[in-house]
Amino acid sequence: MRVVVKIGGSLIKEAPELLGRLVKEFGSGSLMAADGEHISARLPCSILIVPGGGLFADAAREADERFSLGADAAHWMAILGMEQYACYLQDKSSAIATDSIKDLHQGISILFPYRLLKNEDPLPHIWDVTSDTIAAWIAKQIGAVFIKATDVDGIFRDEKLVREISAASFTGSCVSCIDAALPEFLLKNGVECLIVNGKCPERVVRAVYGKPVLGTVVKGNI
Repeated sequence: MRVVVKIGGSLIKEAPELLGRLVKEFGSGSLMAADGEHISARLPCSILIVPGGGLFADAAREADERFSLGADAAHWMAILGMEQYACYLQDKSSAIATDSIKDLHQGISILFPYRLLKNEDPLPHIWDVTSDTIAAWIAKQIGAVFIKATDVDGIFRDEKLVREISAASFTGSCVSCIDAALPEFLLKNGVECLIVNGKCPERVVRAVYGKPVLGTVVKGNI
């Protein structure tokens, strides 16, 4: 089973705990947990962590606003922001690093995305496309379940958590935590996205196992 977990920049403080929990449960390129205990063999997974951009991509956005960068320069600077966040995530965990989406290791690995995206260049160079849509594209390429871990429980409408929503149903009444380009991408590619609160690591673990979890499923296939 393959799973893409996008860890948002909003979780920069909580990401070490979340990654530690995932590595303990699923390992990192081996069958042993970080603390030396055997990992459950109930569901062997290749779990690819896609970094958000967070404050690193925000720096590129600010530079664009101040100095009117070209679209290509702004795009690749933001991708390099994702690369910086990947460095942070690796520094704060025992997860292994990769810059490829081929031959994924069992367990947890962190994607350093710049080389892959530079070679493939699959998405428009606009600010509506952020790490959310990039993570969805990666999930599509490798046939993976797509989980977005962020700092809220999901998408809200009229101050109530929406447990399931079609990507075609986004309106102004939704309080959304996904980028503007993601709904259209999900619809065009028949992909769905499960949004969970990464401040609660057990929810993310349950989501990887496919168990019911508090959050929002954004469905691109209905």
